[in-house]
Amino acid sequence: MSNVVNTDQEQAWNGPEGTHWARHQDRWNAVNEGFDEPLLDAVGITPGHRVLDVGCGSGQTTRLAARRAPRGHALGLDLSAPMLAEGRSRAQREGIGNVSFAQGDAQVYPFEAAAFDAAISRFGVMFFADPVTAFGNIRRALRPGGRLAFVCPSDAGRNGWVTAMASLRHILPVGDFGKPGLPGMFSLAAPERVGDVLGAAGFSGVAVHEARSDGVWGHGAEDAAEFLLGTGPGRHLLEQADASARDRARRTLTDHLRDHVAADGTVRLRSTSWLVTADS
Repeated sequence: MSNVVNTDQEQAWNGPEGTHWARHQDRWNAVNEGFDEPLLDAVGITPGHRVLDVGCGSGQTTRLAARRAPRGHALGLDLSAPMLAEGRSRAQREGIGNVSFAQGDAQVYPFEAAAFDAAISRFGVMFFADPVTAFGNIRRALRPGGRLAFVCPSDAGRNGWVTAMASLRHILPVGDFGKPGLPGMFSLAAPERVGDVLGAAGFSGVAVHEARSDGVWGHGAEDAAEFLLGTGPGRHLLEQADASARDRARRTLTDHLRDHVAADGTVRLRSTSWLVTADS
């Protein structure tokens, strides 16, 4: 793949992490889909809109955007070949003809200027090495007066999966979960950072609103614990521990998650994020 500057991210999302997300796309959608409708409502898609989905993963939000724009088109862009393959397959099975997917790095992707009316992202814009350049490239892909909307995590401590993993600090070498301003999950956790980046990228009318969702992480505490420990951060921690510590970690995490089992048997953890909008 040419035109990639975020090479670490390319390697990660075309390796075990990308394969994991592609294989478990329905589970990840269950975690994050509570943000789908607020995101799509915020960007104001009309039937004829051309929509860009940045960091689209397996394409859930891309396909939803395409359904809202039956006379338009939705393009999903991502670095991950495994997830894009799942997105294409799902779109074909669902009979959505006005959607396409491309593999590439949004920071440097050669978009046609003013090709889109709207750009969206569900947790796909926090990992750029140079976010000002990346958002500037996205802005140039939008027509004048086009709309940007994205969801990104707020403070780590306000997210239930972080609290769950932090319960293992006395067993596993759990560090921090990223810092505002540095590439990573929480790079845009500070609202003032969001405003600075988007303003420098040429956007106007930036608004940052809190959004919350209780995502489903599994069916029963044991299932949710195995899923969490099977994610990239979970696997990384377990690889640094011996068999005894791994067993203790599973038991401890399972016990923590028992307090989050809902009446229907699902484990629900609160995600607190920012819903960001801006104009090109």
